[in-house]
Amino acid sequence: MRAVAVSAFGAQPQLMDLPQPEPGPGEVLVRLAAAGVNPIDWKVADGMYGDPSTTSFPLVLGTDGAGEVLAVGTGVRRFTAGDAVFGQFQWPERGGGSYAELAVTGERSLAPAARSVTYATSAAVPTAGMTAYNLVEETRISEGRRVLIVGATGGVGTFVTQLAHGRGADVIATARPAMSDLMRTLGANETVDHTAGQVAEQVLAAHPDGVDVLIDLTSGPAEFVAMMGTVRDGGTAVSTVGSADADVLTEHNLRGFNFVNRPSPQLLDILAGQVDAGRLTVLVGREVPLEEAPEVLETSRSGRAHGKTVLEI
Repeated sequence: MRAVAVSAFGAQPQLMDLPQPEPGPGEVLVRLAAAGVNPIDWKVADGMYGDPSTTSFPLVLGTDGAGEVLAVGTGVRRFTAGDAVFGQFQWPERGGGSYAELAVTGERSLAPAARSVTYATSAAVPTAGMTAYNLVEETRISEGRRVLIVGATGGVGTFVTQLAHGRGADVIATARPAMSDLMRTLGANETVDHTAGQVAEQVLAAHPDGVDVLIDLTSGPAEFVAMMGTVRDGGTAVSTVGSADADVLTEHNLRGFNFVNRPSPQLLDILAGQVDAGRLTVLVGREVPLEEAPEVLETSRSGRAHGKTVLEI
């Protein structure tokens, strides 16, 4: 089968011809139609989340995917051959990932795909969608809360904007002027141009009493401290990139933490339901052939990527 993989951590991703995987007990073999591209994919390739001693090489890259069940292992109860599914496939110990024609994953890493959209759209949902849903849950966003989302135009940010708006929050999203109208259609009450000056200063100028919740998807430690200045006393500040310092949060009388995602099949079911109900829009910026995965990953690594990219398989 065709797959994009690395021969070692730090090696250049390459299109390879690899043996077909087989499902073991509790596992599902999926013929993938599309794979979503996430920043974690190139980080896995670089070895940021893996141990060479427990990783099987060649390591197929890719976390998110969607397609049709080809076969199931013993003990699988939720799926049968022919089912349309989406979910997560990265499995370093088995050398598996979603940048491949075929992939094996655990039964609890999958859910039935949304019926109203293409496989390409479903493949863009799992990691970003579950991250966003958990962020909204863990920050206790509810009606009337003012929420600042830094990095709002990315995959996670567009989902958080919609989910927070759906709970009745007032959303402030960082966005370039060219993205402002789009973010408003997704539920942002207002946008802040992060290229026009310090975001914290702009937010406080418009809202001297601050925000209730800060969800920061991009800032380093120093920038995150500055963003914390927008949060009112007793509010919540969360970083998804490890920039939150517990002691500094306590000094500012803020609740906060470094977010760690907790995926589940139940969350995938919820997200598929929201997509089918028209309550969640999935923004796919580009659909490119599997062969272009190395170039797509390099673009993602450079920070020049705009919108969600999906690989067609």
